[in-house]
Parts: sequence; structure tokens; C-alpha cells
Amino acid sequence: MLNIVPIPALRDNYIWALHTRQHAVVVDPGEAAPVLSWLAAQQLTLAGILCTHHHGDHTGGIAELAEVYNVPVYAPLAENIPGVTQPLVDGDSVALPELDISLEVLDVRGHTRGHLAYAGAGYVFCGDTLFGCGCGRLFEGTMEELYRALQRLAALPDETLVYCAHEYTEANIRFAVACEPDNAELLQRAAGTRALRAAGRPTLPSTIGLEKATNPFLRCREPAVISAARQAAGTAETGELAVFTALRRWKDRFAA
Repeated sequence: MLNIVPIPALRDNYIWALHTRQHAVVVDPGEAAPVLSWLAAQQLTLAGILCTHHHGDHTGGIAELAEVYNVPVYAPLAENIPGVTQPLVDGDSVALPELDISLEVLDVRGHTRGHLAYAGAGYVFCGDTLFGCGCGRLFEGTMEELYRALQRLAALPDETLVYCAHEYTEANIRFAVACEPDNAELLQRAAGTRALRAAGRPTLPSTIGLEKATNPFLRCREPAVISAARQAAGTAETGELAVFTALRRWKDRFAA
């Protein structure tokens, strides 16, 4: 039976660990120490590393982990990530025999120029592209690329579990409520999120269905979101990309 658990790292990162009773694969290990401690405590052997993009808080532990365990390291071909043994592009498949699953590689560039996501078996590991009730900042790509990446993730089945790499949900919800103050499902999510964080529990995984119902960056066709974006941008444009662009720029300067 496959289990997926978060290993907290750095300030607000989650290193996702997929594991059976004997083996584990980790996603975006920004540092090695917490992974090594967790593996030892669980008496598990590392079988592989998946990386979504090149930022240091997602790659900082790769070299040490690979040295200790000598495992395959899967990462984007389009990015410079030391230690990669299996460079990947859109449409590739990653077989993880120790876990008895296979994941499809999705090009979700925008946050970085080669950002990938890994989807399959009812899960998606999306790094910094899609967050709980939010999306990643634009560092290397274009607004259109990031919007298309989010639309690609939104096209996954609604029940798909969303494993993103940071605990940003509570802050993102404050922005989402500013966009859609009358969204009942969003307000319900806000209450649930506050309770989880007060108890020291993760707000993740989410689901694609929940994100489509509450995440403004996936709701650029909704009248309330369009109106809020137009007001924030001081523009009359209502096209989806224009709305998304206005939302992303507004979020960049948003003070909750």
C-alpha cells in the first residue's frame, strides 16, 4: 500500500515522501537532513528523487541524498540541476517499480523555464506552479505560459490529490477572499484551513476539484473574479489571460 506524507523542511517547504513498507521516493528535497532522519525513523530505503524545478529550496538536498543512497534523480532537462541522472521532458513517464506506480511528466513552465509536474495514480506533484488557493510567482516564464500550466493542471480529474511544495494556503485564502468574498465554498475552506493550522496540521493535499471551486487563478471566467481583477488593474479587459495577469500582479503586491 502506498502512503504519502509531508516532511517539513526549511521555513515552509514540504518534501513529499511516497512510501511502502520498505522503500520511499521523495519529491523536491530542499535539504537532506530531515529526509535522512525520517528514513531512519521509518526504517525505509530511498529508491529515487523527483524534482520539479531548479530553485535551491527544492534541490538543496539532492547531492547528499544521492551520495548516501545512489538513487536515480529525475528532473527537468531544460534546467541546470546538478546530479540529475534522468533528465525529463513533457510526455515522459517515470516508472517507480519499488512503489508499483508510474507517473506522467507534465510541462508546467512559467514559475521557471522548465518546471515539471508529475501526475498519476490519482496524484499530482506540482512543485511551485499550483498552490493551495494560489499559484507560483512568475520568475522565468511568461504570464501566458503560467496560465496555460494552471489550465493543464485544472484539466486533471477533480478527485486528483494536489501535492504542492509550500504551506501557503492560509495566506493565499486571504487573497482569494478579497477576490470572491461571497464564495461560500471558499469561506468554508478558510474556516477549515484556520482549524488545521491552529492544530499544527498541513492544509495539503488539496484536490483539483477544490482548487477549481476556490482558487481565483483557476476561476478567471467567474464574474466576481473578473470584476475584482478589473478593479485591481484599472482596466476594462475581461479576457481570461488579462484577468489572470491582473490577478497575479495584484497578488504580488497584496498585503493581507
